[in-house]
Amino acid sequence: MDALNALLVDLLGPAGPLIAIAGLAFVLILASIPLMIASRPDPMDKLKKQGRERLDAETKAILRDKRRNAKLNKYAQYLEPKNAEELGEMRLKLLQAGYRTRDAVRYYYLSQMVLGLGLLAAGTAYYFMFIDGPAATMQQKLMYILGPGGAGYLAPKYWLTKRVEERKQQIERGFPDALDMMLVCVEAGQSLDQSIVRVSRELRASYPALADEFEIIAHEMKAGKDKSNVLNDMSERCGVQDVSSFVTVLNQASSFGTSIADALRVYASEMRDKRVMRAEEAANKLPTKMTLTTMMLTVPPLLIILVGPSVVSISELGQLAGK
Repeated sequence: MDALNALLVDLLGPAGPLIAIAGLAFVLILASIPLMIASRPDPMDKLKKQGRERLDAETKAILRDKRRNAKLNKYAQYLEPKNAEELGEMRLKLLQAGYRTRDAVRYYYLSQMVLGLGLLAAGTAYYFMFIDGPAATMQQKLMYILGPGGAGYLAPKYWLTKRVEERKQQIERGFPDALDMMLVCVEAGQSLDQSIVRVSRELRASYPALADEFEIIAHEMKAGKDKSNVLNDMSERCGVQDVSSFVTVLNQASSFGTSIADALRVYASEMRDKRVMRAEEAANKLPTKMTLTTMMLTVPPLLIILVGPSVVSISELGQLAGK
């Protein structure tokens, strides 16, 4: 790297490495333009031109949505993974984070590209205006130019991971209450579908993420989708072990013909005990977490109070002995 840096500086001057990086980026952009121009037209656009009068209201709504995101559809091959497995994993992670729109994957990769290139340009401008000079090292160039670009590229991934964890924690906190409410509704004579609708309505203020999941499965059941598939999809979207166990309990109760109320009663009791155990675990971790903070804030003032007078007395005695 040092030899290459010295060669570029000799050929192009002090800003040689930056000119080489900018030239490489310009060449890559020019190389991608023919690929973007030669991209295949969207088949939905052709369908929209040929069969507009024969489309029903639902298909027209889909086409309107396609027209609204025409730019994303045009560059979809650059905003989506080519591997189907990777695409499915990213879509599942976005679902677990609460982003359920059709273009969520494209928006995610678009945000990575925009933030990465935008902060790269901002870092380059900042370097040229304030840092660039003969004393600038290669480390400074990488830090001020490539550092912001890398941070912008990784920022959406960090946000998505944090969002997934927060949503899982919210579902875990609210799930015992949801089970208790569902048990009350079932024992009062309501069906499972009606109890799910009621629970989703009542939990909206306290646990909106869990309420959204119950509302989704309520709509899917009303649409005629198989109940076991609906519950399994909910388990996959949530990514929480408690929800997966709950889905297994309901599927087993439906398969063996046992009472759903009895299964809910037993599982709700287990969830209440589990919530108490989690609270006790968090309380037991608290003293350990506070030990270091307590030592940092208590020991130095205590040492100053105890040792300070002795240090002052010793210094005064030393001065008197010197005289």
